[in-house]
Amino acid sequence: MMVITSTFREDLETLMDINYTRTVRAAVVQQEPVWLDLEGAVEKTVELIREAADHGAEIIAFPETWIPNYPWWIWLDSVAWQSQFTVPYAANSLTVEGREMRAIQDAARRSGIVVGLGYSERDAGSLYMGQAVIEADGTLVSARRKLKPTHVERTVFGEGDGSDLIVTETSLGRIGSLCCWEHLQPLSKYALFSQHEQIHIASWPSFSIFPGAVYALGPEVNTAASQQYAVEGQTFVLAASAVVGEAGLRIFADTEEKRGLIHPGGGYARIFAPDGRMLAEPLAPDEEGILYADLDLSAILAAKNAADPVGHYSRPDVLQLRFNDQQQPRVTRGGHREDPQILPPESGLQEAEQEKASDAGAVE
Repeated sequence: MMVITSTFREDLETLMDINYTRTVRAAVVQQEPVWLDLEGAVEKTVELIREAADHGAEIIAFPETWIPNYPWWIWLDSVAWQSQFTVPYAANSLTVEGREMRAIQDAARRSGIVVGLGYSERDAGSLYMGQAVIEADGTLVSARRKLKPTHVERTVFGEGDGSDLIVTETSLGRIGSLCCWEHLQPLSKYALFSQHEQIHIASWPSFSIFPGAVYALGPEVNTAASQQYAVEGQTFVLAASAVVGEAGLRIFADTEEKRGLIHPGGGYARIFAPDGRMLAEPLAPDEEGILYADLDLSAILAAKNAADPVGHYSRPDVLQLRFNDQQQPRVTRGGHREDPQILPPESGLQEAEQEKASDAGAVE
């Protein structure tokens, strides 16, 4: 007789409650940010939320660090030159509980639309690459941080932890988010797949840097990463992308040499179906706009019939993901507490502990 544990029962109820019968109208942003201007960025965000809702959208996805903008200067010159942007960028970054976030929550509520927001998060003196999901009633249902900023991003931003790899249950379905090259991290992707994601928000900056020199940073590879995510996880992917315009170039591309390292445009917003099909006609790379598509969630079931990497197409007897999804506090108050040691399955340490317990039982 099978004994149903509480954890198993909760997982089973979650799986049974997943709705694959509805269709969701989605909007994906391809726009130039309002550079280094928190108030202006929030105003533009609110306008785009209203515009998407007026076109019938039920969810809108924004690019990576849309507020206040992606810090392209970190790729262009020395640390000494970059330092002029340090304080203005931090000062114009969002705080999760601040009035600017509340203004965006209010906009979501007024328009009755789910918002997937990308932003630079300021937490006291540190910055993180943040993504939030705001419900159509204005509730902030999740706020995550990029697990590992990429390359020189680590000179600006801190890291998230396992609690940031989360798929959230919303009125539209199960929504997850990743930033940029997190889509090249196989284990992070699998952590989200395992939570039965239905709609995935892929937040990207523009694909503008080092044209013709570093292929991996260009649109071909990174657009393919969004498409591959859709096929691998059998989920809809809303790939939002920013645009670099003259307003940005005037700020951080102040020499001809820098203008040779970053080019205008770079917008490659896309919407992909669970079988990899593109669902919306792309805009030109230098064009600002919003993509729209209808997401029929039953298409997920059709795609998973062929290959479900966390279900019938998995081989847990051969390969498993060990996923620590707990927050990692820097300070623990309230006295000394020893956490139980977590040992990997079949480890030598585990075997030693088992042998020690057996020896103790034999002595008794």
